Amino acid sequence: MDDVHEQLAAEGFGDVRPAHGFAFQFLSHRDGATAVELAEHLGVTKQAAVQLIDELERRGYVHRRAHPTDRRSRLVALTTRGWDCIERVVARSQQVEQHWATLVGDGALDGLRDCLTAFVRDAATRRPVTLRPVW
Repeated sequence: MDDVHEQLAAEGFGDVRPAHGFAFQFLSHRDGATAVELAEHLGVTKQAAVQLIDELERRGYVHRRAHPTDRRSRLVALTTRGWDCIERVVARSQQVEQHWATLVGDGALDGLRDCLTAFVRDAATRRPVTLRPVW
């Protein structure tokens, strides 16, 4: 991850912290989320989620818009800059995986991926699996 963040900084995303990635991941799978939903996903208070949203909005990664059914809530969604950052992370991650494949071979890497997927699926039978930071 240090390598990914160094590459991001070199490409103009030096203000992204690892914790932001968990918010980006959550937001990338929906057409907006409330601060409460993001807080739940991250395992933080609503106030902490609002602070994170404020920070990401100032940096141009997310924007707020009206909620379609709840006038008291606002939805947070990724901006073009947020999506660009995700695309760079995905591209760099693919490069890292390519490097790993040269070290151990495509078959071994595919086998490892299959094993890890089986572990996650097994865990999901007992409780929902979410990608969030362990504070």
